[in-house]
Amino acid sequence: MTRRPRHHVYVVELHPDVLLERKFRQINPGYIDGKPCVYVGMTGLDPDLRFDRHKAGIQANAYVTKYGLRLLPDLYEGFNPMRYEEAQAREVEIGIDLRSAGFGVWQA
Repeated sequence: MTRRPRHHVYVVELHPDVLLERKFRQINPGYIDGKPCVYVGMTGLDPDLRFDRHKAGIQANAYVTKYGLRLLPDLYEGFNPMRYEEAQAREVEIGIDLRSAGFGVWQA
């Protein structure tokens, strides 16, 4: 019996002030001024609930807690839900694609 896909990838828009963080700038040497800054993650929860947990500081990424503005469903909605292994791979692919397009990207 195969399990139903239940994992999701998600993308959170970060406030541009995240660029003031040295570590964020270092990991994004190809960032193009004016492009969005984002956090790319994966979860077994609904992305809306996961975003709320980030903002509440529950199992949260510090950049999302401090700079998270909103989810960007146009960048991930068509992929969800998926199996765990697929979500892991897709999270990396989305990050690579966005970074190569000049976005500032952070991944856990």
